[in-house]
Amino acid sequence: MKVAIYSQFQKKKPLASLEVLLEVLEKENFDVFIEETFFKNISSKIKKTLNTFSSLDSSYDFLISIGGDGTILRAVTLVRDLDIPMVGINTGRLGFLATIQHDEIEDAIKSIIENDYKISERTLLSISVSEPNEEIESCNFALNEIAVSRKNTTSMITVETELDGEYLTSYWSDGLIISTPTGSTGYSLSCGGPVITPKAASFVLTPIAPHNLSARPLVIEDSITIKLKVDGREKQHLVSLDSRIATLSNKTEITIKKAPFSIKMIALHNETFLDTLRKKLLWGEDKRN
Repeated sequence: MKVAIYSQFQKKKPLASLEVLLEVLEKENFDVFIEETFFKNISSKIKKTLNTFSSLDSSYDFLISIGGDGTILRAVTLVRDLDIPMVGINTGRLGFLATIQHDEIEDAIKSIIENDYKISERTLLSISVSEPNEEIESCNFALNEIAVSRKNTTSMITVETELDGEYLTSYWSDGLIISTPTGSTGYSLSCGGPVITPKAASFVLTPIAPHNLSARPLVIEDSITIKLKVDGREKQHLVSLDSRIATLSNKTEITIKKAPFSIKMIALHNETFLDTLRKKLLWGEDKRN
């Protein structure tokens, strides 16, 4: 089997997990390729000669991310629409996407070899804008969320919002988050949005610090096309796609809809989304119980 390894950071935790992972993969005769920037940062420490990659193709059987959920979001920009299954070793904090712990690496790889896992298909968002923008056009999709927010000001912005061509409202706020079910446990959740199970065919619109107290998160079908226009005191605003940020001029028309491809996440059979919720959000963790 041919496997790609990706990580962002040169820290002790990812390095320790990488060493264990390489040992297990070599024992099982995997063809291992490490993302070249990551390898440059750690090559002097692991003292091994390994194959590297700068971009992926469909010949890879799966990709392993070492880090937190942010690392997986970066890895998604490499996988794109290649249909390569992904799995994450968690060396971060929460880890809704990166669910394999350091001491579970060997068992996880054995489960993958034995096909003892299931695939969780994750919906993505795509974005297009009415004015040319290289940052957006080069990577116009997001796994967690697309958000518009204010730039260079403490003043609120107005986000005029249409759903399938029908006017919804103009959010007077610090911004607006459009989240997938996968992203519902991220930025949207911290702004008061609901948790959505991964298989739900839904998106959620969550305003960021709205001045209208009646403005509440709205769950919509994922077949709906969303159009946004931003106005405010500044001439520009920010658009973020997961962890990537672009600057747009006000009045630019933003179109957001379901992406034409999905991301495959490897889920081991001892993992469920509900179990992850209990562990990561500490649901039921009350000393009285």
